Amino acid sequence: MTENRRTYYRASEAERREDLITATLDCIAESGIQGATVRQIATRAGVTGGLIRHYFTGKDQMLQAAYRKVMTGMTEAAIAAAIEGETAKARLRRFIVANVTPPVTDPRTLSLWAAFISHIQIDPSFAAIHRENYLAFLEALETLLTAFFKEEQRLVSSDQCRRYAISLSALVDGLWLEGTLAADMFADRELAENALSSVEALLHLRPGGLSDE
Repeated sequence: MTENRRTYYRASEAERREDLITATLDCIAESGIQGATVRQIATRAGVTGGLIRHYFTGKDQMLQAAYRKVMTGMTEAAIAAAIEGETAKARLRRFIVANVTPPVTDPRTLSLWAAFISHIQIDPSFAAIHRENYLAFLEALETLLTAFFKEEQRLVSSDQCRRYAISLSALVDGLWLEGTLAADMFADRELAENALSSVEALLHLRPGGLSDE
């Protein structure tokens, strides 16, 4: 099979490293973790194996960087969507919706996540990356919830806010899987509306409390 090779251009150190991470993800998406060899990654990135060693100590470090990129990419996309909201309620709503709609719900991202997830239980480095990103997601949710409750003039303790964030995270994860595995089974915005109504119930809000402007 003919391997795709990227056109050469002079890139900065940061750009070249990002190219290698992207090439790693491309190869994993096509061949799985075991099938994604350093040689295959180098060919896809249009570099030599020797140049790869300038940026990474080996394949394990490349995989870790690739996993971190997948996880942070999803969280950052949702945070970016939330920032556009003019009120705390709008920001919370945008964050929830972003997590259950494209581009976060993406079949390629799911396949990459599934390829990496088995490493969490056997590789401490992957477990640390997972923990790091889970905590970042919880922190983003707690920040949004704290601002929302303040805007609503509702007194909620920091401990209760954290419990809400943990529950919302689990809710979003489940709907993210549904929306990515079987997107064709749902009407347009059905998952988003389901997510919002579920969050309203969990936070003891009136129906539509997050949906209206």
